[in-house]
Amino acid sequence: MSLGGNLGAQAFGKRFRLILRESGSVREMGGEEMSLAVGIVDSIFTNALDTDASDIHLQPERNQLRIRFRQDGVLQDAGQLPPEQAANVLTRLKLAAGMRIDETREPQDGRIDMEYAGRRLSARASCVPALNGEKMVIRLLDPVAMRVELAKLGMPEDVLKNWSRCVQMPYGLIIVTGPTGSGKTSTLYASLNLLDSKTRNIVTVEDPVEYEFEKNIAQVQVTERLTFPKVMRTFLRQDPDVMMVGEMRDPDSLAIGIQAALTGHLVLTTLHTNNAAETIGRMMDMKAERYLVASVVVGILAQRLVRLVCPKCRQPYKPTKDEATMLRLSPDMLERGRFAKGTGCEHCRGTGYKGRTGVFELILGTHGFRQAVALGASMSDIVAAAREQGYRTMLEDGMAKVLNGWTTPDEVIRAVYTQAIDAPVSTEPLAAPLPNAEA
Repeated sequence: MSLGGNLGAQAFGKRFRLILRESGSVREMGGEEMSLAVGIVDSIFTNALDTDASDIHLQPERNQLRIRFRQDGVLQDAGQLPPEQAANVLTRLKLAAGMRIDETREPQDGRIDMEYAGRRLSARASCVPALNGEKMVIRLLDPVAMRVELAKLGMPEDVLKNWSRCVQMPYGLIIVTGPTGSGKTSTLYASLNLLDSKTRNIVTVEDPVEYEFEKNIAQVQVTERLTFPKVMRTFLRQDPDVMMVGEMRDPDSLAIGIQAALTGHLVLTTLHTNNAAETIGRMMDMKAERYLVASVVVGILAQRLVRLVCPKCRQPYKPTKDEATMLRLSPDMLERGRFAKGTGCEHCRGTGYKGRTGVFELILGTHGFRQAVALGASMSDIVAAAREQGYRTMLEDGMAKVLNGWTTPDEVIRAVYTQAIDAPVSTEPLAAPLPNAEA
């Protein structure tokens, strides 16, 4: 599939335009109305937005520029461009992102603003020199997509209830963990929406600011000069009640966050760990004092995203022997489970999946858990202390969603593969209610 000839005509009927911000003013980005590069760029964006893509990848190859969209977490081919068109397309994208078009040997970052069908959108762009030219990745930031309710993220009812209680605490440290693209920011934004911003001073420091709150919440974008620790120190002199930190990247950020939690502030943040229990070890690696961690942690939520079975083409499905072994499905589970899988249709672009939901595990800062952390307990002892409060792993939550037909065994294994290998599994989650998510 080539994106050359007819893309321009395809895009001109759309209500789409790129926006430039210069010296405080906003204007539409110029360009010849019938320019092929203008039409191709507009078409790339409109196609990505129409198919709910989260990222656009423009990858240079020897004889073409390959275009791929990340849809429901998986990269899909969206076409290719010949080299003579690719150069002009990349130039327009770099101009829109505020990058230098004469710089082709150094990485560059930028932000693209746009309007589409009456919606104001933005995108984060990154450009890096590669073997066959410059590779550009564009992360689409849609405020509507980020304005999600906590109850629709897919949390089991008990996890949703306990997490909501954590967020309402007057002070302490709340952590969301998971790899890039696991929905951590969406969970934090949805959690902040539970708080009363009229009577509480809520501040955030993010990299980047993906969604702009409507009122009463001050948001700061991290830059080379405005680092996480610097902004956090300044926030503590701004009389905050709640501080959201996009990511604890270094020991300084973690130390300031712990001190803020100790001095009467509620701190919400993210860390990159494989599961909730490993978060304690990660904080120790970042030079945090064990007794301080034990005293400030209110809750640790780990999450992953799995694709939902397409509602238009879902069919009953029997897991394979390997899938049953990986998920440790007993014969009784295989008999009682409402397994389903999509056959592929136009609605889901032939993938069998449409939309995503989360799989979660939550550890609460109960007395038993705090005591285990303070005494330097092993990982297994920390998990045992968490089990006493009703803790279930992401694998177990995923099993419940598979048995209820929300997703497939393959998706859960892909999302939490390490837990499928070596984590002990409880049978408790099989009686859990359906997740609070919309297919």
